Amino acid sequence: MLIVSTVNVNGLRAAARKGFRAWLAATEADVVCLQETRCEPGQVEAGVLDAPGWHVLLAPAAAKGRAGVAVYTRAEPSARRIGFDAAEFTDAGRYAEVDLDGVTVASLYLPSGEVGTERQAEKERFLDAFLPYLVRRRAEVEAAGRELVVCGDWNIAHTEADLRNWRANTKKSGFLPMERAWMGRVLGEAGYVDVVRSLLPDRDGPYTWWSYRGRAFDNDTGWRIDYQVATPGLAARAKNARVERAPAHDQRWSDHAPVTVEYGTR
Repeated sequence: MLIVSTVNVNGLRAAARKGFRAWLAATEADVVCLQETRCEPGQVEAGVLDAPGWHVLLAPAAAKGRAGVAVYTRAEPSARRIGFDAAEFTDAGRYAEVDLDGVTVASLYLPSGEVGTERQAEKERFLDAFLPYLVRRRAEVEAAGRELVVCGDWNIAHTEADLRNWRANTKKSGFLPMERAWMGRVLGEAGYVDVVRSLLPDRDGPYTWWSYRGRAFDNDTGWRIDYQVATPGLAARAKNARVERAPAHDQRWSDHAPVTVEYGTR
């Protein structure tokens, strides 16, 4: 069994103070992918990036205090890579991957965007560059007899089932028609599988992000934007999936919740 978790920590230093360390100590996951770490190695308290029993790859952004991804693994990876073949995003803290036994696991923090701003233009440039990479990377790993799972905050709610209040968000970044169509291409022409949706096809959510404003968390008015997107061979091995939603608003250590999937052996 391979257990993989992914979560946007909304700042690793703050998350560590609020409960991430306790969650990491208790998790049964073999791999944990983090997004929006927003830190350099020397800025995090002891026991977080050097947690006992974990090998950690941290990919901070060149822009201080922004983005950043990490991959924690129980087993030592045979290879580590940061970025993909797009010069603009090499040092952006948006993508990192590690090779384990038969499986490559990646942590992705796709830009969030904001309609009518440079942030949205950046997001669209990222989408244009990342899809060809996903196509090529799938071909590479499968040719080598391996599998790939891209875990992270994709910042796109793909369907109406992935967003509680979808009617009010049709013109907002994260639910724009072109973004949803792009996600459809990842799952269509690129041939990847949305693992959680494949296991839970007939329900709304489960949501993974809730605004801190109002009572969004208490009312479960959320978005499903955190995914594990896998090559078909690995997706077929998925046994169950869950969103580790906090019991109460005051017990959250991020505005996102971990998404955990258990994969069986080949």
